Amino acid sequence: AVVAVSQGVADDLVKTTGLMRELIKVIYNPIVTPELLEKAKESIGHPWFKPGQPPVILSAGRLTAAKDFPTLIHAFARVRAERLARLMILGEGEERPNLESLVRELGLESDVSMPEFVENPYAYMARAAVFVLSSAWEGFGNVLVEAMAVGTPVVSTDCPSGPAEILEGGKWGKLVPVGDVEKLAKALKI
Repeated sequence: AVVAVSQGVADDLVKTTGLMRELIKVIYNPIVTPELLEKAKESIGHPWFKPGQPPVILSAGRLTAAKDFPTLIHAFARVRAERLARLMILGEGEERPNLESLVRELGLESDVSMPEFVENPYAYMARAAVFVLSSAWEGFGNVLVEAMAVGTPVVSTDCPSGPAEILEGGKWGKLVPVGDVEKLAKALKI
């Protein structure tokens, strides 16, 4: 048997390799652990999460083309034009200079933060108003499950493999089309 991390990945394997579906087993990544839930309770010193601050929209992942953070930043710009909010993207990767440039171009420097490495993202997830996955494609989308496990509402693109499966077609969080700035902005109106 061949193992896939989601039904979507299993379907891709059938299409790309010609394997019979019966030979592919889906085994989801073990994600939610007691340690994750304990880490979510830890304090964080970031001033954006102090009482009385605007809500924080959070995302996390490698800063790569696959995660499509430009769509999220453009959507956040629309949200920010209507009300106070902040966007924090946790992660590191080769797209950082381009994303920082986009943030400057849109005049969002005081409302968008992209910390480099954060040892405990779960504490941030637990305190965010909403968690966003803006990916163009995913294998599964572990961060969605992690955010849901700590009780944070989620919004995700309906990218191939993972999010629709995790959110049961939108039952457990909002799904928006990949790359759709307007619909993502509307879903982020928290």
